[in-house]
Amino acid sequence: MSAIVIGVDGGGSKTRVIVADEHGTKVGEVVGPGSAVKPGFAERSADIITAAVNDALASCEMMHVMPKVLCVGVAGAGNDAERQALWQALAGREVAEEVVVHPDYSIALDDAFGEGPGILLISGTGSAAFGRGPAGQSARCGGWGPMCGDEGSGAWIGRRALSVVTASADGREPETALVGAVLTAAQVNEPRELIAWANEATPAIFATLAPVVSSVADAGDLRANALISLAVEELVLHVRTLSRTLFGDERAATPVALTGGMLTKGTTLRKRLEQRLRSAVPGAQLHVGEVIPARGAVRGALRYLGETVS
Repeated sequence: MSAIVIGVDGGGSKTRVIVADEHGTKVGEVVGPGSAVKPGFAERSADIITAAVNDALASCEMMHVMPKVLCVGVAGAGNDAERQALWQALAGREVAEEVVVHPDYSIALDDAFGEGPGILLISGTGSAAFGRGPAGQSARCGGWGPMCGDEGSGAWIGRRALSVVTASADGREPETALVGAVLTAAQVNEPRELIAWANEATPAIFATLAPVVSSVADAGDLRANALISLAVEELVLHVRTLSRTLFGDERAATPVALTGGMLTKGTTLRKRLEQRLRSAVPGAQLHVGEVIPARGAVRGALRYLGETVS
């Protein structure tokens, strides 16, 4: 084997590393702890990524081989300062001959569409949409964080569910099965205890309530169904906005890929979203395969390698 490259997807909860040969064939893969970069903590992220890369090389008995290119897509690297800090930290560790750092959405776009046009909709703990138009222009929609946005995400659904539960407890809304289901999920005995629970909860904890809402909706609860429908409409707005911005019209042929924990295949939210897109964004052409960002990072590494060689 004359050359290897490495692609890394660094998220908040896990880091996925793929080792590939110069033709893009996977020869090794590992999953390690989360390595999302936070302001002032680039060195920590670099340590986690370096350890995961070493584990991946060991898994395919290539510890003696210096990768030609390490391409990293990491959550939190949308900011230029954090991206540069992580690049410097990784370059100083000599984990590869060349190091490239991108935001996490960039490598996901690469996996879904290569260098072609398309819209990537993400709904996990948070939500956002990113797109590339036919002429190569790019745009984003959403992704304003848990305090200002993230509509249609797991955390957003969880917070909304708490409002429904407390309103129902007051009698401001009709009775709903969400009350008992949310109390059980939060491991509290009565609605007033949700105040302290919510004050301590992170976005990721709020997001744990989203599957509960989906389950109650599937059982026929009207209020839970209304909440899922509202989440679908919010996510559809992301896609329709980028379709108009990048493709001129929601009826224009628009490749669309869905990713994130809330949109894995078979989930209630994804099934309803796919159905709603047919009418709200008639030109949407859904990407049928799974989006694997680390695989997109490998593609980015190979592209960089080709540019270097040429």
